[in-house]
Amino acid sequence: MIIKTAQFVMSNTEISKCPKPEKPEYAFIGRSNVGKSSLINMLTNHSKLAKTSGKPGKTQLINHFIINEEWYLVDLPGYGYAKVSKKDRSLWKGFIKDYITNRENLMCLFVLLDSRIPAQDIDLNFMFELSKNQVPFVIVFTKTDKLTKNELAKNIAIYRKVLAETWEPIPTNFISSAPKKVGEKEILEFIEQTNKLFS
Repeated sequence: MIIKTAQFVMSNTEISKCPKPEKPEYAFIGRSNVGKSSLINMLTNHSKLAKTSGKPGKTQLINHFIINEEWYLVDLPGYGYAKVSKKDRSLWKGFIKDYITNRENLMCLFVLLDSRIPAQDIDLNFMFELSKNQVPFVIVFTKTDKLTKNELAKNIAIYRKVLAETWEPIPTNFISSAPKKVGEKEILEFIEQTNKLFS
């Protein structure tokens, strides 16, 4: 797939105000500061489509982008640590869960995991909830350029072993690096193939 156009559509916190579910949709989520915005910008070949920040919690809304006038890419707020009030974090959890479990044209949720750190309970629990609610998802390991090949292989192998304790087979997973454009082709091909299943 070649990304020819990527345009912002809208931001909100209510599923009822999202674009009409007439096109396939793919959402990206992960713990705060996992590299989500950088990955989105890399995939769309647009340096400032999604806002990047060194401060966790930059994304606070459901952000819709239309890609090639054919499908929606959605940037969701991160979960976990963010410098926002407990009230706001609770609100995010509410509308994020509502979106993920009720958005009828959501074809797949991309769950981003930092390849540099061991499996975290918050991520494993989040993915378990997705499975329990029958939400289709895949995993994207981010920031792989910050590791040597051996370190990366070791970390991914350990993570996959942890996943195998709960899933059989383990969820589909991709390796990515925004600066080096690693994973771009594989992720876009996955989306292109999954689009064919939309009806």
